[in-house]
Amino acid sequence: MERTNGLLIIGLLLIAAGIVGFAIPVFTTQKTDTVASIGGLNIQATADTSHHIPQFLSGGALVLGLVMAAGALRRKS
Repeated sequence: MERTNGLLIIGLLLIAAGIVGFAIPVFTTQKTDTVASIGGLNIQATADTSHHIPQFLSGGALVLGLVMAAGALRRKS
């Protein structure tokens, strides 16, 4: 019974991750680096980096999650 619950939870998490991947295919992160430091004065630069989530990865997570959740629900009955 516990293994079925684990499969269902993991399946639901994968479904959610797949949906979020389709809904938000690109996200941006920021990284701040210290460029120069003179005494107590620091000069910093912030760089933005865009990250793209491939659609096949989102689709794969969604399909795998559906299969795992369906398998867990089928096992319960």
